[in-house]
Amino acid sequence: MEHLSHQPAASATLEPSNSTRLAALCGQLDENIRLIETRLNVHIRFRETMILVFGKAEPSCLATKVLCQLYKQTEYSSDISLNDVHLQLHQYALEQSMNDPINPIVKKDNVDSFSVVRTKKGNVKPRGLNQQKYVRSMQTYDVNFGIGPAGTGKTFLAVACAVEAILRKDVEKLVLVRPAVEAGERLGFLPGDLAQKVDPYLRPLYDALHEMMGFDTVTKLQERNIIEIAPLAYMRGRTLNNAFIILDESQNTTREQMKMFLTRIGFGSTAVITGDMTQIDLPRGVPSGLIHACEVLKNVKDISFTHFVGFDVVRHPLVQSIISAYEQYEKAE
Repeated sequence: MEHLSHQPAASATLEPSNSTRLAALCGQLDENIRLIETRLNVHIRFRETMILVFGKAEPSCLATKVLCQLYKQTEYSSDISLNDVHLQLHQYALEQSMNDPINPIVKKDNVDSFSVVRTKKGNVKPRGLNQQKYVRSMQTYDVNFGIGPAGTGKTFLAVACAVEAILRKDVEKLVLVRPAVEAGERLGFLPGDLAQKVDPYLRPLYDALHEMMGFDTVTKLQERNIIEIAPLAYMRGRTLNNAFIILDESQNTTREQMKMFLTRIGFGSTAVITGDMTQIDLPRGVPSGLIHACEVLKNVKDISFTHFVGFDVVRHPLVQSIISAYEQYEKAE
């Protein structure tokens, strides 16, 4: 870290004074503080509940904002994780990029703030402009595309909106669909019945459902056929009315499969198609149905397209760097 002035560049007082909440803010062995210091290249000191931040003015002010916001969270959460710190840093960075007149990372499209997505196990809050636009689109349009790299919340937010629609009884059925394509591996013969064979491909959808509704509730709704999880091949010949339908990993559909899926949509239904064009696992020479659909449908009214970028990633901070490195390398090839 570069040499820092003896005078703090920014300061703030955490109120009300509470040693337990301060310990939760700092994390185990002060790991949360160390993450902020590393990410922003600042030096943080505490005098009781006063924050003193040393470094350059702009990152020091950002550090105090992040710490104050995280301290507010300790009012209702006794555990502030490294992921909470990363997400808070990410949120402020997005806000700064939208207000940067010279080099904005994303354009500000006058998206109004709105309430969180409510699920049985808690609320899901969209983070950043693109996630907000994505959720708003799913609440407005019947057909929605969410396109972008891993970790941008495409599938998670789609499942959250679907769960909310089920709980509000806006739809009668939730259908989660995924093409059963191996990601560059040859898994060979899989033992078990049909459900056991396709479960590995659908596990990310199960994980999101269990997190939002709980294992027992999901199991009961599946038994009543209110929640259906199926491979894409089983959609042919069906018409889905009053349903919330999610096609995940759609970059691995063929042109014919994508057209088949899009024509399954019935009255009162909402469809969400998610995918990452940089992770296509189709056999060599087989064009992606997602790329084709984006070109064919780009001028069709009442279809929404939300494009995420690497900066929207809300996983481990390294994921952003990994995605950026791959993008730069592939452009140079």
